[in-house]
Amino acid sequence: MVKAIEAAGLPVVHMCTVTPISMTVGANRIVPTIAIPHPLGNPALEKDEEYALRKGLVEKALKALTTEVDGQTIFDN
Repeated sequence: MVKAIEAAGLPVVHMCTVTPISMTVGANRIVPTIAIPHPLGNPALEKDEEYALRKGLVEKALKALTTEVDGQTIFDN
């Protein structure tokens, strides 16, 4: 699905915990997430810490979305 959306001219960010799967499906912008049962959070954290974690992941995805890429790129910083 990621490749089809990008082929239509819309940039896509694939957020996942297992980045090799993203590479296999052909995603161009890949943002690693936390864990399989909780990809965008960590229930062991305090509420404020988890909010900051989630906000950081969304900000990273937005940065990836607005970054020109030439092929598959993992945004892990």
